[in-house]
Amino acid sequence: MGMSLPNEFTIDEIGMFLAEYASWLWGCGSTCVRAKKNVTRIAEAYGYDVDLNVMPKHVSVTLSKPCCGRSEVFTHKISECGINFSLNAELSALSWNIRDVKQTLASAELKFRRIISANYSNDGKILVLASLANASFCRLFGGDSVSMAVVFFATFAGLMLKHWLLRCKVDNRVVFFLCAFVSSVLSAGAILFGWGDTPDIALATSVLYLIPGVPYINSASDFLDKHYLCSFSRFLDALALTASLSAGMCLGLGLMGMSIVK
Repeated sequence: MGMSLPNEFTIDEIGMFLAEYASWLWGCGSTCVRAKKNVTRIAEAYGYDVDLNVMPKHVSVTLSKPCCGRSEVFTHKISECGINFSLNAELSALSWNIRDVKQTLASAELKFRRIISANYSNDGKILVLASLANASFCRLFGGDSVSMAVVFFATFAGLMLKHWLLRCKVDNRVVFFLCAFVSSVLSAGAILFGWGDTPDIALATSVLYLIPGVPYINSASDFLDKHYLCSFSRFLDALALTASLSAGMCLGLGLMGMSIVK
């Protein structure tokens, strides 16, 4: 353990800070390994030993002082902020900054509040690039330029809706259902109005941006690191999101008088 920072805080203050920090880090898509390393890095910088336990709905942080043997347990509900790589990177950078720059707890918490209150999902460049990426998938599967344009528009509209719903704290499963419904309805117009030569590919690829790849990958990562409960929980969450996506798409197709079964 390296040299700790000045002890200008109580164990309750550092414990509550670490529990909330871990809940946001987990909620935005961090793996168990990364969350444990970041929380340990911060705790050691302030002179504490820490044990992190992640459950399906909350995180638990156990803090102890090596010199006195006293330990306290702090819990916090997992923040359902959605997968957010920018937030994940900023929170990880904060843990390094606390250790290397020797930030006080008050300064670190102020920085933490600024990070979690930032509106990362309102970046127009991200919306455009993500829409272009999904349109590229359409091309990869043989779609023509008209189908790519349809997919771009359907993806952009779906992402706008997704970010707005997440800001409103709507359940992720409802978000995926509604976004898949909107994107499938918009892309179905290519079939109804005969736009392009590959409207079926546009319809099939219009919801690919919603595939929960990160939860599936994190589930595998947690499994390999022997966090079996977290792995199983994330796998079930990913299955639920996939089912919500499918239900939204089926409803959209039904509304437009189409069927995925021929």
